[in-house]
Amino acid sequence: MPAQTTNLFLLEDLEDVGRTSELAKSDLDALDAVAAWIKTYVIKPHKDLGCAGPVCPFVPESLERKILWLAPVRIADRDVPAVVKLMSGYKRQLLDTRPTDGDDAGYKVIVVVFTDLSADRAQGVFDEVLQQLAVPSYVEDGILFGPFYEGHEGTAIYNSSFRPFQSPVPFLFVRHGVVSDWKFFLDDEEWLNLWAHRMGSPVPKHLLRNYVACRGAWGATNPRYDRLLRAVQPRHTTNAVATPHGGSAGDAFHLVIPSMPGLRDSGKPTTKTLAKD
Repeated sequence: MPAQTTNLFLLEDLEDVGRTSELAKSDLDALDAVAAWIKTYVIKPHKDLGCAGPVCPFVPESLERKILWLAPVRIADRDVPAVVKLMSGYKRQLLDTRPTDGDDAGYKVIVVVFTDLSADRAQGVFDEVLQQLAVPSYVEDGILFGPFYEGHEGTAIYNSSFRPFQSPVPFLFVRHGVVSDWKFFLDDEEWLNLWAHRMGSPVPKHLLRNYVACRGAWGATNPRYDRLLRAVQPRHTTNAVATPHGGSAGDAFHLVIPSMPGLRDSGKPTTKTLAKD
């Protein structure tokens, strides 16, 4: 059963006059525009995306569980600290709104729609707000904020000419970070390291599932791989060596295995190479 909220609207709530009667027409129009964009674009495949599946594979799961909400806000002449405080409140609301545990909790999303913010101002406002809020929110609570607005120059992971972050009305989403977020951080080493630290031991298994697809899409010599390996190798080599047999992290060591350019991993030896004394 979806959580009961007072200032958050499921997409289907927008068709319920009883739920929206107190909204200003401009606010309701903005929510309707974002809802239509989600239903006709975000959860659908796109020929320019560069991979199979919907534009955002996260959103269909949230909609099915009825835990994606829209929240209309007006910032008018509020300064940046006031907007930071506003978004901090939505972060807390995301954390406190049911469900607070189990698989469903990780799919909660609040889409904060800035109904009176013009697209030409959105980037500047969002950049200043996230400069103060983004890193501490992720480090402390594992919460991510995502800016969307008309003219956003961010590109798709698998197609650098496709720009999926352009919405009809400016908004910031608020959601929990997930393991697959590493793809969004490959061009930012600071965020990649924060992600690796936050995710812990599930990381290597997930990377193995995605490595082949990304290698084909980006090319084997893409510098993103260096950043990725720097972020995950030391920490997870330590965990793998130190913990299986009851050891401690302080006893762990790094193992560096050089490889010859152009050569792949060999099979196991067929003859003994070390003579016995």
